[in-house]
Amino acid sequence: MNNVHPLSTPMVVRSLDVNKDPFRPPAHNDEILGPKVPNLSAIGALMYLANNTRSDIAFSVNLLARHSSTPTKRHWNGVNTFYVMYVEQVTWDYILNGSGIWCEEHGEWVEMRKNQTLICAPLMADTVDQVVELMHNAKLKGADIVEIRLDHLKSFNGRADIEKLIRECPLPTLFTYRPIWEGGQYDGDENSRFDALRLAMELGADHIDIELKAAHEFNNFIRGNKPEKCKVIVSSHNYDNTPSAEDLGNLVARIQAAGADIVKFATTALDITDVARVFQIMVHSQIPIIAMVMGERGLISRILCPKFGGYLTFGTLEPGKVSAPGQPTIDELVNIFNIRLIDTDTRYSITIPHKEVALACCDEVDPVAKAIGAVNCAIRRPTDGKLFGCNTDYVGAISAIEDGLLGSHHGPTGAGSPLAGKLFVVIGAGGAGKALAYGAKRKGAKVVIANRTYDRARELAEIVGGQALSLAELGDFHPESGMILANTTSIGMQPKVEETPVPKEALRHFELVFDAVYTPKITRLLREAEEMGAKIVTGVEMFLGQAYEQYERFTGLPAPKQLFKDIVEDR
Repeated sequence: MNNVHPLSTPMVVRSLDVNKDPFRPPAHNDEILGPKVPNLSAIGALMYLANNTRSDIAFSVNLLARHSSTPTKRHWNGVNTFYVMYVEQVTWDYILNGSGIWCEEHGEWVEMRKNQTLICAPLMADTVDQVVELMHNAKLKGADIVEIRLDHLKSFNGRADIEKLIRECPLPTLFTYRPIWEGGQYDGDENSRFDALRLAMELGADHIDIELKAAHEFNNFIRGNKPEKCKVIVSSHNYDNTPSAEDLGNLVARIQAAGADIVKFATTALDITDVARVFQIMVHSQIPIIAMVMGERGLISRILCPKFGGYLTFGTLEPGKVSAPGQPTIDELVNIFNIRLIDTDTRYSITIPHKEVALACCDEVDPVAKAIGAVNCAIRRPTDGKLFGCNTDYVGAISAIEDGLLGSHHGPTGAGSPLAGKLFVVIGAGGAGKALAYGAKRKGAKVVIANRTYDRARELAEIVGGQALSLAELGDFHPESGMILANTTSIGMQPKVEETPVPKEALRHFELVFDAVYTPKITRLLREAEEMGAKIVTGVEMFLGQAYEQYERFTGLPAPKQLFKDIVEDR
């Protein structure tokens, strides 16, 4: 190899371009690797090397990419951990979740984090001792920072209480003393409130929050004496609606002009699309920003904020213990939404009932999605910024159904699909129904569409050259034996798990029954079909098939299929 390492050139080094996490204590194995890799100047180089020469560990290396610009022993130990687990097939006890991987053999966590967005736990209690207890609970649950709500304390003793709170807090702090007029609990003299926030700054608070309406007066009160360590968050809360993008831009400008180190605004969602305007503002912010849309319709703003550069998001310790409407729990953020792994490259899948409408939102769609009339996967191309739509529904479902049929025949079927010549009944004429009908037709099946609304069934049947039925007619429909039934509707999905689209007695005429619903895994339809002697295929198989296909489209890497299966089984 030449003296100049080929990965050190700007053309190939993929730098994460982020600082180390300031709130993670240095580990004993954070020592720089030094002369062993003299020209390897970025963890991005390691990622590039794995992606291009070691596809067997590329997925693992990309998971390990996090807040570092120089590889350390901890990075390489993590890669070795993955290599042994997945390539040499040595079994270790480990826990895989949104925070990282615990390796029992090495006795340490391999952290997985792809963004710098902090999880902030709002702490509201009657006494300081209760707040201290909550602080330690927040750390255990995975919070990065805590918001101490002074306005919720029943009795507040100024300096003594603040000193104790800062001294005993195991995490960085954000002090908030919210007045009633901005949605808080404090109903007293403003100078007393300002003095408490001033004390917090002087005694070592990492952040304080002051409302935009009071920022000018507060700045006069402290006379510009702000410790360098403490970051001032200037905030605005709108409990009525989400203003236009122009008005939000003006609001951010006013907050910044008020002396904010960090901009914060919260609006209220009247419609889920309100979130888009907030994301637009976040992306263009020139200083750190906290922006969220309150309420159930605004939940996505709290989950996807790392993708758009949010400074922090709020996660509660327990369900319902919220400081503002719509806050999820820390556990939900970390272990359900995997917020640590969300970044600018995060993609999304499209589910019922949005697949057909989503097609119209795409700039381009692949031929399969166009023929089906629905997309379940949208990718923004980096080359031109256009939204490209595709459909992977039929790939996962049809392959799972074919595998089910092959398993029931216990023998070779020749080169063709086991669906060829079969009567394939699709329940539902929405996006998933279109995908299954299209896929079955391509495999040589005779397609029948059954739908609650007959006209929609007829429209889809005409497209695929099949037959249409109303759902009510399906119970008496059995022109031949050995039929295939595929439910693509949400009938039987949680919480309405006792619903089923087909009477039990009618299921005796089907060789195989597939249900796209995967919560629960075994629906009433599948349970009764099995009791009537039919082979069943769950929605989990379709879900996994979609995941494999979408992962490869999103990343360009082979899907780690066994890992995906293990995760689903663990859930």
